[in-house]
Amino acid sequence: MVLSRTLFACLALTLAAPAFAEDSVKTVPSSALEMQLSFAPLVKQTSGSVVNVYAERIVQKRQMMFDDPFFEQFFGQRMPNRTEKQSSLGSGVIATADGMVITNNHVIEGADDIKVALADGREYPCELVMKDERVDLAVLKIDAKETFTPLPLGDSDKVEVGDLVLAIGNPFGVGQTVTSGIVSALARNQVVQSEFGFFIQTDAAINPGNSGGALTNMKGELIGINTAIFTRGGGSNGVGFAIPANLVKAFLKAAESGASSFERPYIGATFEPVTSEVAEALGLKRARGALIVKVQEDGPAAAAGLKPGEVVTAVNGIEVEHPDALGYRLATAGLGSTVKLTVLDSGKAGETELTLAGPPETQPRDERLIKGNNPFAGAVVANLSPRLADELHMSSDQQGVVILKLQNGSPAQAVGFQPKDIITALNGSEVTSSKGLQVLLADNQGFWQVEINRGGQRIRQIFR
Repeated sequence: MVLSRTLFACLALTLAAPAFAEDSVKTVPSSALEMQLSFAPLVKQTSGSVVNVYAERIVQKRQMMFDDPFFEQFFGQRMPNRTEKQSSLGSGVIATADGMVITNNHVIEGADDIKVALADGREYPCELVMKDERVDLAVLKIDAKETFTPLPLGDSDKVEVGDLVLAIGNPFGVGQTVTSGIVSALARNQVVQSEFGFFIQTDAAINPGNSGGALTNMKGELIGINTAIFTRGGGSNGVGFAIPANLVKAFLKAAESGASSFERPYIGATFEPVTSEVAEALGLKRARGALIVKVQEDGPAAAAGLKPGEVVTAVNGIEVEHPDALGYRLATAGLGSTVKLTVLDSGKAGETELTLAGPPETQPRDERLIKGNNPFAGAVVANLSPRLADELHMSSDQQGVVILKLQNGSPAQAVGFQPKDIITALNGSEVTSSKGLQVLLADNQGFWQVEINRGGQRIRQIFR
């Protein structure tokens, strides 16, 4: 079958069009000629909104030889450590006309100086507006009074497995590069060791340097921020992951509002995945959803009537695959909103509403630096609350007195205490507040029996 030049031109314009009806039918190529159509118009439309991100940090390099006490005695002083510049390279996406850039947190983590370079070669300094390691996102602001071309943010909930996508970034520092592929899977979790677990998977080639770059659909919209890959040798194996655009929208909205951090909703409940065994025991047809294992008193989940043993299967009618997906749906809904949860109880489905709010500070944190002749000297402690637990990336149901930080060279550091240790008991007495801990320590017995909770593990230690 031979197509006329006019018909071929129409096909090319149709494929390359920047936008089309929301309910348009997706089709596959029907001829060899259609396979020769080009992504070039789409690349021209989108690539100018993807930038290179350069992050520099100053690190101290220890000079081991001159760190020896012999040289200190011989020269009269220790030789200072040498400073060294380290650079990292990544990508970013211009999200607003005034120069807001979205990228990955790991691209700029610890940076002392950040710059971006546009596709046309122009370079600008940037300031960090907001970052969050748990969702691995950061917002930068280009320091220039110019109007930039943002990449429109699409609706990642409309992405389907099999959709064509482009990945744009700067792999290995070779310069801006475009690769194509399809959406391989949705709602991927347990991809990286972080709190966030809801990724778009793609086979478009993603390599080191692509982090923070754009994953776009055929309408020229951002549907994800390229973030991670599965690899054995450091290169692309066709298994890449992107943070969905709907989470990027919520993150960007928080940054534009002036928030110092991205606040997630406080639910007041603990969830676990629904395994095949659990599904069978509960009479479920599929092992999907978030199983409620614990509900905290006076929390939002308790107010909504949620109970242990129930399974949350959907949020606002959108299926929940696992607990990470539930967290994603609630985070993208945003604080202040009310969501409708579909809940299975004894095999029967029901609905309940949950109003989303940030984690509360149920008691003042009352930070105290412990001093004196005791094993906690040099530790800064505080009263745990859901808000402080959220800041420390700890489970919101933790209670007690937590170690925030340790002074270098302090007794508390020397005996092996760690930040996030929860002090539960001292000499047989329960520790319920930072003030109470200080009172117990004032009774210097020269003998200390300490109980702490470290990541869920109970540890007992005796100090003399």
